[in-house]
Amino acid sequence: QVQVVESGGGLVQAGGSLRLSCAASGITFSRSAIGWYRQARRELVATISTGGTTNYANSVKGRFTISRDNVKNTSYLQMNNLSPEDTAVYYCNVRSFSDGQVYNYWGQGTQVTVSS
Repeated sequence: QVQVVESGGGLVQAGGSLRLSCAASGITFSRSAIGWYRQARRELVATISTGGTTNYANSVKGRFTISRDNVKNTSYLQMNNLSPEDTAVYYCNVRSFSDGQVYNYWGQGTQVTVSS
């Protein structure tokens, strides 16, 4: 059974930082691409490929960093210099590739609230 669990959200003041985690189990994590989305604008925030290539939305470039640890089966989203516009529920998408098929798995989301 595949499980994707986000954590690390919370309340932070503008200019502060948070680190979100996305822990996956039941899949071959190293063969999975990871994407972080936020619900407020249905925005794809950041992605990291199986090879470690990263991409970011323009709105977070220079402030957010996505990474992955294939030993811990976990992806991280380091968020710095947060602003109230970053307030949203953040979701992790794990896109797993197996036997020529693509499978998408989602976590339950973690709330990030940035106060001004």
